[in-house]
Amino acid sequence: MEREFVPYDIALAMKELGFNEPCMNFYMGGFKELCKIKNVDNTKIDKSNVLAPLYQQAFRWFDSSTEYGGFIVPSPKEGLFTWWIQNYMEPQLSIESEESYLTREEAELACLEKLIEIVEEDE
Repeated sequence: MEREFVPYDIALAMKELGFNEPCMNFYMGGFKELCKIKNVDNTKIDKSNVLAPLYQQAFRWFDSSTEYGGFIVPSPKEGLFTWWIQNYMEPQLSIESEESYLTREEAELACLEKLIEIVEEDE
């Protein structure tokens, strides 16, 4: 089940971008070990902790909280995956990965890293 949650580095970057949605788990302090939230009320989570969204939740947050949406698609290379990022405000600025990934999970991670990079540049 742990692989359903974004890794610590992604969760921390999302926190710095303003992510504060209800989550089932969090990373305690600077540790990279997942802890379960007993009460989904994030206000009871110490500020030094980092909320751990599910991958699906992370993509939805970018889609609803920024002007970018990330999508995982089959690669033209059979059996592989790639990603593209839609800029909702300026569609001509949308980008597509030049790489293909062996698994959907690798493509999701790469897409989230790129979304974070783009949103940080826009701030």
